[in-house]
Amino acid sequence: MVRVVRACVCGSDLHPYHSMPAVAEGSPMGHEFIGVVEEVGSDVAQVQRGDFVIAPFAYFDNTCVFCREGLTTSCQHGGFFSTAQAEAVRVPQADGTLVKAPVGEDSALLPSLLTLSDVLITGHHAAVRGQVSPGRSVTVIGDGAVGLLAVLSAKRLGAEQIILMGRHQVRTDLGREFGASDVVAERGEEGIEKVLELTGGQGTHAVLECVGYMNAYEMAVGTVRAGGIISRVGVPQYEEAPVGFASLFGRNITLTGGPGAQRSYIEELLPDVLEGRIEPGRVFDRTVGLGETPEGYRAMDERTALKVLVQP
Repeated sequence: MVRVVRACVCGSDLHPYHSMPAVAEGSPMGHEFIGVVEEVGSDVAQVQRGDFVIAPFAYFDNTCVFCREGLTTSCQHGGFFSTAQAEAVRVPQADGTLVKAPVGEDSALLPSLLTLSDVLITGHHAAVRGQVSPGRSVTVIGDGAVGLLAVLSAKRLGAEQIILMGRHQVRTDLGREFGASDVVAERGEEGIEKVLELTGGQGTHAVLECVGYMNAYEMAVGTVRAGGIISRVGVPQYEEAPVGFASLFGRNITLTGGPGAQRSYIEELLPDVLEGRIEPGRVFDRTVGLGETPEGYRAMDERTALKVLVQP
């Protein structure tokens, strides 16, 4: 049982928020949290009461065949958190899931540590699946928190050119601070043409699609270089996407992506956060109390907040 010290609202939370019916008693939501272990079951050996822990947005045993291959979101005994905007969360498979951090619950690093529960590891996953490496060129579609941290991740992995497609200047300014070399505010065909202009007509080696809507996928297809990779981490809000000769097959394009709650990412990125080499917590621009969480949803839905931190 983990007492939640910080939680937050995810952009993907807005999808059910838009469609769910109103109910008098409310609906538990959320999948991002950090906190302090309050109680452990008799089989738990790796964490103990009092440990400060980071929980990825999925739980897993970290021992099954998929976990051993590094794909913890496909754990044979796992699942996904859905009630993290709360006072406490019961964590199944605690030994495999929770990552200890050597901080107190008053640490100034809490916002950045919280990004390790989802938004940073998702942006990092986009870059990893896109095979971002030194000298490569990258287009990041979306100036939400995941997109901005995909920029940070691409920069951390050594990308030479990072084009951020977004039209909210406060956000794209932060994207430039995280490492974007260019910003394209245009959308659709106009945006595609702008990216091609910035890349000598070739497009980029990788496109990190961090939105999830069809128009973002179409821009990814239009801006990826022949032989390149489209890496999708925006939860797709469409049933079908063109993958035929004219879109992917003819140009040898790879389409990849998926949920990024891999424990290995937290362990890899944690030292950079603890030692101040990266500051992913800068994506949080509003804090609400637990009882004000619905207002946090409204702020993100209305684009008056980039990412809302919830403090129980």
